[in-house]
Amino acid sequence: MTERASCRRCIMNRVVDPLITFDRSGLCNHCSRYDALISSRVFTGQEGKDKIAALVATIKAAGKGRDYDCLIGVSGGVDSTYVAYLAKKLGLRPLAVHLDNGWNSELAVMNIERVLKKLDIDLMTYVIDWEEFRDLQMAFLKASTPDGEIPTDHAINALLWQQALKHRIKYIISGMNFATEALSVPHWAYGHSDWRYIRDVHRRFGTRKLKTYPHFGLPYLGYLNFLRGVRTVSILNYVDYNKQEVMQTIQDDLGWVYYGGKHYESIYTRFFQGYILPRKFSIDKRYGHLSDLINSGQLSREAALREIQQPPYPEALLAQDMDFVLKKFQISQAEFDALMALPTRSFRDFKNQYNRIELLKKLVTKLRARGLYPK
Repeated sequence: MTERASCRRCIMNRVVDPLITFDRSGLCNHCSRYDALISSRVFTGQEGKDKIAALVATIKAAGKGRDYDCLIGVSGGVDSTYVAYLAKKLGLRPLAVHLDNGWNSELAVMNIERVLKKLDIDLMTYVIDWEEFRDLQMAFLKASTPDGEIPTDHAINALLWQQALKHRIKYIISGMNFATEALSVPHWAYGHSDWRYIRDVHRRFGTRKLKTYPHFGLPYLGYLNFLRGVRTVSILNYVDYNKQEVMQTIQDDLGWVYYGGKHYESIYTRFFQGYILPRKFSIDKRYGHLSDLINSGQLSREAALREIQQPPYPEALLAQDMDFVLKKFQISQAEFDALMALPTRSFRDFKNQYNRIELLKKLVTKLRARGLYPK
């Protein structure tokens, strides 16, 4: 590998991201983007304490007289668990919302139940129509794009906004943390806000009507934001967020149990990220996760390089998950192998709203930089 084939700071390189670029010092575009945006996305120290106090006061005022003043999505994972912990610690009255898409691990369910009981937070669970959802996930496998997790991500956001309107709640508290989740590679995964893309994939490869699948389009987002004033706040961007310290806190205070990998509270996520992405698309999302930890000062580059050498999937667990996935999808090993052998495609091979969504992201970034939109 040549000197400029790998970033001098993080572990991203031309193999995992063929479109990566480097400046004269050898810094990659992902690190440059991180440096450019971190100040507009994250508050730290006393400034963070002051800003979060003001934010909490605003949320409480907006929710006065109602049963709940904010919504939180819960999955049983690290970030959403800490959001629940932090919300209660700050004196907020959240309603927890969970999307049951049929792929929860037993550990994730246990974490959700234990944590919310400990924190005395009400839970609303939406059980998705499995036949519809299976058809949509299978459509993405047939489409042969690396975006197989998009159906879940899209439905979660749609469900949160639906509940916000139902309960007249102005604030949705997200578990996104820019400091440890900044890296974005469009060809790794795209479309969690693009209903046009999802719908076109299903139109071409689905077999059932999506009668109950939670979804939204860009006009709906405009209605929520500008007419109803619903705001999504990434509250973890207002605190000094250290992943290892947070995990220790929720383990000690809430009895939370670690599940072994980023977003691995879902069996399908574990299988998709640990097997399908690296085997079929040569995408290992650990490069992005570890690079974010390097940029946030929570991991050294040397430690990240050692960790990335470890296999992404223990063989015994892979065999167990493979059997479970085939049974859930009602397909044979041969049928799955045929799906894996399909030529790969991109979201650009389908109808999409990529350009519009990118313009909206840039607008929101400018508004955040001017303090006109929550972090």
